[in-house]
Amino acid sequence: MEVRARAPGKIILSGEHAVVHGSTAVAASVDLHTQVSLRISTASESDDGLIKLHLKDMGLEFSWSIQRIKAVLPESSRHNLSSPKSCSPESAKAITNLVEEQNIPEAKIGLAAGISAFIWLYTSIHGCKAATAVVTSNLPLGSGLGSSASFCVSLSAALLALSDGVTMDMSQKGWLSFREEDLELVNKWAFEGEKIIHGKPSGIDNTVSTFGNMISFKSGKLTLMKSSMPLKMLITNTKVGRNTKALVAGVSERTLRHPDAMSAVFTAVDSISKELASTIQSPASDDLSITEKEGKLEELMEMNQGLLQCMGVSHASIETVLRTTLKYKLASKLTGAGGGGCVLTLLPALLAKTVIDKVITELESCGFQCLLAEIGGKGAEVCYDSTS
Repeated sequence: MEVRARAPGKIILSGEHAVVHGSTAVAASVDLHTQVSLRISTASESDDGLIKLHLKDMGLEFSWSIQRIKAVLPESSRHNLSSPKSCSPESAKAITNLVEEQNIPEAKIGLAAGISAFIWLYTSIHGCKAATAVVTSNLPLGSGLGSSASFCVSLSAALLALSDGVTMDMSQKGWLSFREEDLELVNKWAFEGEKIIHGKPSGIDNTVSTFGNMISFKSGKLTLMKSSMPLKMLITNTKVGRNTKALVAGVSERTLRHPDAMSAVFTAVDSISKELASTIQSPASDDLSITEKEGKLEELMEMNQGLLQCMGVSHASIETVLRTTLKYKLASKLTGAGGGGCVLTLLPALLAKTVIDKVITELESCGFQCLLAEIGGKGAEVCYDSTS
């Protein structure tokens, strides 16, 4: 039995940081994916077999014997698929031991939490059966594009697609979408994986990755949105690492020092997010109305970026991207935590390819990584045949 599953990354179109202080934010999927190929061994192969994890892009392979997992993880019998439960402290400790036995290279030690999430999700959904999972991704890690959520969603989708927890038509060829209620289940399991990786995730990243398209969120409430216009972005990865917790804390400290001014900033961001959501969802019938809507989005992005600078979360690398794209009359803003990470640049539908190429060449000469992405596409999908 073999299946492949893929799930998209995400960007924050507006409202990052301000969302922590009660403002609306808007997030969207991007057509950059993590893909998990999963083969579960037959019953006769399972008894003395291995659970293998191959992180192909990094050239790393890990494996655990079924006996070893049964010995240290007493909860590893399959759980109730329809009601995911959190990893207990006892199980978390046992899984940490299993991961530490693998001797992960020091430079890749950040992967340990993701490997722990793999063990928990696999044993919870399939119990102790031998299997091989191969993971590939075109999402840069740790850059604010939701790579960990994409991993948890694609893994949960693959695991559930080979279980009796969801209903899929295995006779169909190509990439298949889940039913709405099955997507809910994929999302719940992925969230449990995210909790192992991040401790207290918001649930935004895994929800966008599972359902695709766009969501608006405010005060813990997520609302699924549908875009009425094609959106293409240049995503520039500055490759500057940042400490998200420190940046969030910095905004909170600034808010304590200047409560009235920062309150006005958060109110303005809330208005920007609402107008952006309304613009993206309103009908667009022709090139002219799409161009007008793109002009509005550009202004909203520029205003949002200015307010993010007021919050103190920009960075010299981000400013370099902003200056470069402005030369070509393109609007950009940071996405996610800031302090480095990634920058979004809206690429209007009628923009010439030669201009895009020039911008990319200039940005890459600064040492940045450029990714072109369609915004607001499909969420988690699975494929049962050998060709996508």
